[in-house]
Amino acid sequence: MEETFPDIGAMSNQELKDLIGQLTDEETQLSYQRRLLHGRIDILRAELVNRLRSNRESGDSLLSGADVDLLSDILAGRFQAEENRDD
Repeated sequence: MEETFPDIGAMSNQELKDLIGQLTDEETQLSYQRRLLHGRIDILRAELVNRLRSNRESGDSLLSGADVDLLSDILAGRFQAEENRDD
């Protein structure tokens, strides 16, 4: 198992430069993945907003009775994730 943070006092200048380069590359890759995820989230949210707007314009309610029940359970602390339910 790798150390969380190496003993930098024992590292040579070149080892420090190499580690900085490695960590910079990792951060660049993570940043790219994060931007992709945020893009996907934005697309999904926009689709949801469009659907809700369409439902509202057609006279449908934005919330159903099931939504209100679920929200009540969450606020009362009775909500469990689907995979954790013992139904």
